Amino acid sequence: MIQNLVDGVLVGSVLSLGAVGLTMVMHMLRFANFSHAELLSIGAYSALVFDALFSAMMPPLTAAIGPLSMTWALALSVVFSLVITGLSALLIDRLVFKRVREKGSELSMVFASFGVAMIIRNVVGLIFGLGTHLYSKDIVFAVVLSRDPLLLVKPDQVFTLVAALLIMLIMHFVLSRTTLGYSLRAVAENPTLAQVNGIRLSHMIALVWLVGGGLAAVAGIFYGLSNQISPMIGRDLVLPIFAATIVGGIGSIYGAVLGGFIVGISASLALAILPSGYSPSMPFLIILAVLLIRPNGLFGEEQT
Repeated sequence: MIQNLVDGVLVGSVLSLGAVGLTMVMHMLRFANFSHAELLSIGAYSALVFDALFSAMMPPLTAAIGPLSMTWALALSVVFSLVITGLSALLIDRLVFKRVREKGSELSMVFASFGVAMIIRNVVGLIFGLGTHLYSKDIVFAVVLSRDPLLLVKPDQVFTLVAALLIMLIMHFVLSRTTLGYSLRAVAENPTLAQVNGIRLSHMIALVWLVGGGLAAVAGIFYGLSNQISPMIGRDLVLPIFAATIVGGIGSIYGAVLGGFIVGISASLALAILPSGYSPSMPFLIILAVLLIRPNGLFGEEQT
């Protein structure tokens, strides 16, 4: 049970990163973006491509970083993956969502996001194949933290948790202590009033897509460190990420972080109680429970 709890915390760190980007987009643009999880696939595969490129061009970068399976080439690839995924999110908005936003309704945006998700998933599968890939084929042994009860943790998982918490701390600082953060929050709360005060709405929307795409890229790469990469990453993670967003409350960064850990821990604990086939149903049950008990989420605001 304790092992499942630890695993849930580690999984929750990845879900939290994806949920933060999703809740920012949903709060500012007022639509459920079901294609957001596919940005994790773009980030994971972008890092895979750059990792192979840097490894071929600069062989010394293939050395592993300490006890991690991550190489210096992959660490450098993270930066480029952030840029590629952020720009991809911005391009998708310009080509699809912006046009639908100007001429259609919020419901049309939701339908469009389903179409975008299918397109991204199939394009990724067409380019890289439907098989799975690994960042490293080296075997990384788990570290025994405790023998009674038995508690195993891989160095990659610890790195993922620490890095995710650090990124969330940086996001908190930016949103709560900088002019840029104040502007983003102002646009999310009241776009019209924000424009009256000189904030350019188009710039803030572009920034949200860039930041959301970047966070999704990091989440996808961190997911790939402990799991196999496949075109189905978005399909497998879309419900847990949405569950984390709904649990925390739409528009709440802190709620998305907490929601990610709640969903991750709940899914992992379910493996210890229920047959493995029932574990994927946990996000559905969590969403249903939150909607029945607290429809606005843990940190969501009442809608008037």
